[in-house]
Amino acid sequence: MSISSVIKSIQDIMRKDAGVDGDAQRLGQMSWLLFLKVFDAQEEELEFELDDYR
Repeated sequence: MSISSVIKSIQDIMRKDAGVDGDAQRLGQMSWLLFLKVFDAQEEELEFELDDYR
């Protein structure tokens, strides 16, 4: 699944959410979601690679 199709799916889901008003708010929330997903993946990778990680 390409990143563009993932983003399109997220946009479609967020458009149905009554608590999200407009593209500007969706863009901000999507940016945070993507940042946190990348950050989490990086943390998991470090846990596997480094013996003394936390």
